[in-house]
Amino acid sequence: MVTKIVVVDDNTFLIRTVEEKLSFFDDVSVKFSAMNGKDLIEKLDADHNLDLILMDIEMPKLNGIKATEIIKQKYPQIKIIMLTVFDDDENIFNAIKAGADGYLLKEVNPKDLYNGINETLEGGAAMTPSIAMKTLKLLRNPLAIKSMDEQESIKLTPREIDVLEQLSKGLSYSLIAENLFLSVGTIRKHIENIYKKLQVHNKLEAVQKARKNNLI
Repeated sequence: MVTKIVVVDDNTFLIRTVEEKLSFFDDVSVKFSAMNGKDLIEKLDADHNLDLILMDIEMPKLNGIKATEIIKQKYPQIKIIMLTVFDDDENIFNAIKAGADGYLLKEVNPKDLYNGINETLEGGAAMTPSIAMKTLKLLRNPLAIKSMDEQESIKLTPREIDVLEQLSKGLSYSLIAENLFLSVGTIRKHIENIYKKLQVHNKLEAVQKARKNNLI
């Protein structure tokens, strides 16, 4: 039986590279490719008769992690291996959380890619050794996971970020109001909302947490 694969990457050269790596194996066939998550989902809605997706992470319109989340909800039977150059903790954590079944780096050789595909289809989790080590470290450090979870869940509006940036400069409420063309009362309301969302009690904590989570 031939394994039907889809390759998703915004770089056509890298799509061809993956296709060449898989061309050594007769029981694997690239059914089609897609240039981003949105393109992939549209193609899957027309035909989702496939076994596994090799998914890039950084893509325009819809990135690989968001696309994985959507596909796993719509077509849970399709296995997904992230095939990426990114091996940072946050991408690994978010990909696993989104439902990825494996995580390989693009430098993987043809044989290891083929073995990874088969391992994943048999219920395993294909991982480049360096990724497996990072995943183990993440699992052994629940505080790191909690921190990344927090980072993902904090959602501030553009206006709240404007207020926070002004606040981080040590400006008074009246000066912030003047700079943003708002009333002092509106600034107070924005700051109250910021404190709630960040789960802090004062300006210093708000600024520190916002910086830690790359909000400002």
